[in-house]
Amino acid sequence: MIYRVRHSTVYSYGNPVDLAAHVLHVTPRDLPGQRVLWTRLDCEPAPVKRHGGVDHFGNPVFWLFHEEPHTRFEIVAVSEVDVAFAAPPPVEEISSWEVVRDRSRFDANVSQFLFDGSMCRASEKVGAYAAQSFPAGRSLLEGVLDFNMRVFKEFRFRSGVTSLRTTADEVLARREGVCQDFTHLMLSGLRWLGLPARYMSGYIRTRPPQGQKRRLGADVSHAWVGVWLGPEFGWLGLDPTNGIVVQDEHVVLGWGRDYADISPVRGLILGGGGDTLRVGVDLVPVDEWDEDPTLRALTAARQSVDAG
Repeated sequence: MIYRVRHSTVYSYGNPVDLAAHVLHVTPRDLPGQRVLWTRLDCEPAPVKRHGGVDHFGNPVFWLFHEEPHTRFEIVAVSEVDVAFAAPPPVEEISSWEVVRDRSRFDANVSQFLFDGSMCRASEKVGAYAAQSFPAGRSLLEGVLDFNMRVFKEFRFRSGVTSLRTTADEVLARREGVCQDFTHLMLSGLRWLGLPARYMSGYIRTRPPQGQKRRLGADVSHAWVGVWLGPEFGWLGLDPTNGIVVQDEHVVLGWGRDYADISPVRGLILGGGGDTLRVGVDLVPVDEWDEDPTLRALTAARQSVDAG
């Protein structure tokens, strides 16, 4: 499936910002099962300096610097991405979770995801909850599929009841939250068991209610879990918010140990005050996008401009 995704972020400041430095994770990355066809990144006002590269985890990143006063800052990233992640292998082909756990310690690129991030700690309480899906000798894949579905069934999606400071223990006690919370919960439990897992940041396809028009910017960023199945099969995406395996309805921006490693926009400003933030996301198959005159107008002018 080929998608076009538009991610808009607008900051409005009650007082002028005199100096600003921002780090952006808003452009998708190439990886097995996902090919970025083109990307564009626009900013208003334009930064005095803009530098692109990759972070520690290999995610595309941009650094922006502003040295002129401004009361509004808008970032718009538009990309076209071809997505077709492989289906998971048969459960019986994946080793027991204990075997995969032990093998992960000898791969530096994998074992780094055994460690806590600044926002997500391995927890004994969450580990005990996760352990119910991992009896001795069970296939790792069977265990993580079961854990993913338990979170989906036993936790309620409810926005506004958690924050960036909410811990995995608090989510376990509340049994409600949003995609970021459920992802952190799974990461905490899996790492307590010694299994490498990473925070996946990106988008998921949504559909307007039947008979209603699509609302521009109505989608939001999404999060899910990446689990290492072993060197033969690599990483598998699991979405506890929806109880599914990631295949053809997710677009990956990047990954890290938790949200803090891969937050879409972060930075430092001098000045400001009374700030407001507005974020909008559109993820639509290209053929549907091109049939919608409003969506088509958003990208018709500069589709071929590269983000670099």
